[in-house]
Amino acid sequence: MSEEKEVGFFGQLKNQIITGAGVILTTLGTIFIDEIKSIVGIEDETEQVQGAQQSNQQQQNVVINIPEQKAAETKTVIIKEGAAAAPAAKPTPPKKTDTEKRKEEGLDW
Repeated sequence: MSEEKEVGFFGQLKNQIITGAGVILTTLGTIFIDEIKSIVGIEDETEQVQGAQQSNQQQQNVVINIPEQKAAETKTVIIKEGAAAAPAAKPTPPKKTDTEKRKEEGLDW
C-alpha cells in the first residue's frame, strides 16, 4: 500500500476527468466503427428495420374523436317568503346519553 488515496476536491476532480475521458473515447470508438461498417457495406439490421418502421408510421393515420362539450345547465330556484311558504322544521335536540341523564338525576360521582 505504497499509494496514498487522494481524498478531497482534487481527488474527486481527477476521477471525474478520467471518467469523462473514458466516455468520450468510447463514443468516438463507436462512431468510428459505424463509419467503417458503412464504408465497407456491412450495416446492422436495426437500421434497415428502423427505416421500415418509419415508412409504416407515415402510412398510419390516427383519428381521435372528442365529443362536443356543453356548458352546464343552470336552474333558477325561487323561494317565496310569507304565508304561502312552508314552515321551517325545528331542529331536533340531540339525544342525551346515559351519563347525562344520571347527572340530571343527581348521581354525580
